[in-house]
Amino acid sequence: AKVKTIKKFLGKNYEVTASNGHVRDLPKSKMGIDFENDFEPKYITIRGKGDILAKLRKEAKKADRVYLATDPDREGEAISWHLSKALNLDDKKEVYRISFNEITKNAVKASLKQPREIDMDLVNAQQARRVLDRMVGYKISPLLWEKVKRGLSAGRVQSVALRIIADR
Repeated sequence: AKVKTIKKFLGKNYEVTASNGHVRDLPKSKMGIDFENDFEPKYITIRGKGDILAKLRKEAKKADRVYLATDPDREGEAISWHLSKALNLDDKKEVYRISFNEITKNAVKASLKQPREIDMDLVNAQQARRVLDRMVGYKISPLLWEKVKRGLSAGRVQSVALRIIADR
């Protein structure tokens, strides 16, 4: 629905296509973090996103300019960065990040007048959170399976709560 609405606002000179959220993530079956290399995350394409990425690559090749218009938060910024990597947009001269807080004609048009680069501080904040979740979750979840219930997973908040319980 968003794609249709935005396309209607922008007209025939724009092709609007959705990524439907994240396209890359850490692998599910292993840690996916290079501890020897400054905790560098090792991303893979999310299962089922191959066709979407192929379509987006095809559209990006045809375009003079690519505008990445994901949500205006750190997750959205990370999705834009992942898209730029997965679509090999680094070689493209005109790749812009735009954002808007509402899907109205004025907001969408105004965002096109103020394009910017991807905010790597927001991307790095999201990556740090994701890496921390993975490191903590992979260490604590097996303990939860053993002591509480199989299939539970631990994240940052659960880890702090677990620490408080253990201290008591």
